[in-house]
Amino acid sequence: MKGDIDVVPWMTVITFLITLVFILWRPKGMNEAIPASVGAVIIILIGSVSITDLRMIIETISGAAITIMATIVMAIVLESFGFFHWTAEKLAERAKGSGIRLFWYVNLLCFLMTLFFNNDGSILITTPILVMLLNNMGLKNHQKIPYLMSGALIATASSAPIGVSNIVNLISLKIVDMDLYLQTAMMFVPATLGLILLTCLLFLRFKKVLPKKVPEQVKGLTLPSYHPLKLSPMTYDSEKDRSRFMRNVLLFVLSVRVSLFVASYLGISVPLMAVIGSCILLAWRWAYLKIPPKDMLKKTPWYIIVFAFGMYVIIYGLNNMGLSDLLIEFMQPMVSGSLLHTSVLMGVLLLVMSNIFNNHPALMIGTFTLMNMNLDHLSLKIAYLANVIGSDMGSLLLPIGTLATLMWMHIVRKGKVMITWKEYMKTTALVIPPATLFTLVVLYYWVSWLFGGAL
Repeated sequence: MKGDIDVVPWMTVITFLITLVFILWRPKGMNEAIPASVGAVIIILIGSVSITDLRMIIETISGAAITIMATIVMAIVLESFGFFHWTAEKLAERAKGSGIRLFWYVNLLCFLMTLFFNNDGSILITTPILVMLLNNMGLKNHQKIPYLMSGALIATASSAPIGVSNIVNLISLKIVDMDLYLQTAMMFVPATLGLILLTCLLFLRFKKVLPKKVPEQVKGLTLPSYHPLKLSPMTYDSEKDRSRFMRNVLLFVLSVRVSLFVASYLGISVPLMAVIGSCILLAWRWAYLKIPPKDMLKKTPWYIIVFAFGMYVIIYGLNNMGLSDLLIEFMQPMVSGSLLHTSVLMGVLLLVMSNIFNNHPALMIGTFTLMNMNLDHLSLKIAYLANVIGSDMGSLLLPIGTLATLMWMHIVRKGKVMITWKEYMKTTALVIPPATLFTLVVLYYWVSWLFGGAL
């Protein structure tokens, strides 16, 4: 009996490590949800997670999953309207033939895409469109890299300002019992300032490579076959009608996004508001294009929910086996000093963990540990937000730090743009550490001001 008790923790750890290897390796293009699911089943079978635990896990991730899926549905509907083709053409038009101006617009687009949708969706949808645009402009390989790499880094890091842009952030919010409104109030300003610094550092890094001139207009854009939506844009009577329709759709999406924070502030269900918004947009498409909603069953990437659930089960099993107790001994000194030290040290720890284990499990492990440290209310919140910064921004140091980055590298290769790990890390080593540290320090001072000296 004693031997059985000793074996289970080791089996849990081994299962986690093997699952992680397969998620990062993805042999023969294996979907990351498959190893996560297999790992979760093993964790349940060996008894690391009980049936009671499963009920709690489902309750914890259900709201986050519904919100993210509703957001992805909205993105699919927008592509039915030809929104992303229109966006690519407007990027070229707004750049007015300047490669430098195009750089700033690309990064603004990636920032807004993540805020309006989510980081994975931003990478999956925007990257093929940027490849399509840059290829159409006739740029050389080394000239495409600044736009694609900076766009990917900004798109992924932009999940930090608001929790609703990343499923693991939403799950962690539920664990620490923090509402979306408060998280945004404490995080939006520091994270956005950090993103501005990151963009400026990227510009300085790529300034010499950026083309001075690019074509002012692009025509005949066609989504590549590997684009996740694979739709042909609808036609319009005139460019004026097209632009007016796109602005109306964009205003509606913005109003839905704002409604999530209003709902959080008023204590209304955030997932419910997200579902209502996506249903209205689906009805709009049905009325306008005569396309019924049933195609969403096939086009929605349900594997995201499966992956998140599987990873949560595995991390919960590690937590049940005493991982939090071990980490508490290591992390306790980090949160025992000033809150400035708490912010910086916790963020740096999650930066390291994310680049070793990937940011999804790293943030879950960090959040579970914080919940078992008996911290006061404010210390818990700032430590958690520092964890988010470390896992959303700091994780970009290595390509394996986030699944979004791995997907991005796969997409750009399909688009015949060559970016090696060495090239990637030569850039991230210069921009990610200073941007992350800056954001962590600003987080402390912003929260200090926000709470009016309560610290």
